[in-house]
Amino acid sequence: MAARKKTTESEDEMNGVVLTDEEIKAAAEGDIEAVAKSRENEAPRKRTVVVAEDESVNRMDLVAMLEDNGYEVVGEAANGEEAVELTRKYRPDVVCMDVKMPRMDGIAAAGIICDENIAPVVMLTAFSQSDLVKKATGAGAMAYVTKPYEESKLMPALEVAMGRFAEINDLLDNVERSENKLRETEEQLRKAEEKLKKTEETLEERKLVDRAKGLLMDKADFSEQGAFRWIQKTSMDQRIPKKRLALAIIAKYGDTKPEPGDER
Repeated sequence: MAARKKTTESEDEMNGVVLTDEEIKAAAEGDIEAVAKSRENEAPRKRTVVVAEDESVNRMDLVAMLEDNGYEVVGEAANGEEAVELTRKYRPDVVCMDVKMPRMDGIAAAGIICDENIAPVVMLTAFSQSDLVKKATGAGAMAYVTKPYEESKLMPALEVAMGRFAEINDLLDNVERSENKLRETEEQLRKAEEKLKKTEETLEERKLVDRAKGLLMDKADFSEQGAFRWIQKTSMDQRIPKKRLALAIIAKYGDTKPEPGDER
């Protein structure tokens, strides 16, 4: 699945997020309240929309209705291919997509936009297109509106689509964070297990070397320091692991044979 919609620098500027010189200075001085106050009287950002409708008269009516309700129409498409291109370019808050259009129909275009997770899509359908509505929702459309366009139908559908889109992306963010946390936990557990295993092997080797050292002191008349040095030097010179060398000493001088599986 494509990455979720992220705000780019150009979008920040369009959204009014970029700070002015005065606000940057206030923020640098730690006066966050001054920054907040400077934005209290700012007008809220208009939500952006791409309109895809092949009939020019219907498209003009739809654009006018959207603008009258505070939306900013950033792109107008007459076919599905244009709709996809404009949506990728402007990354609007929502897309109004007619079902039947030339070159690429609205369902195919909606499928691409939804697969790339760019923006929510509201399908525009005729009353006789109930079968196409099912295909549209299957392609990922968040809502649909039947023609003729009515403000009382269109505006709530846009809000529903944007709300569902936000909820889905919040859910995906939560899933991604959970998966990342799980991977981090698994990695920490793996390292802890490796460390524990190494510690256990070191402890086992130390016990065997101590036993071998004692046998050399008892059976071969080594001093404690001499026995340890002999084991250490022999291990290095012969390239024999200390544990294996200790087991060999124990097998030769010990009263009991090492248990099966001790030598690795």
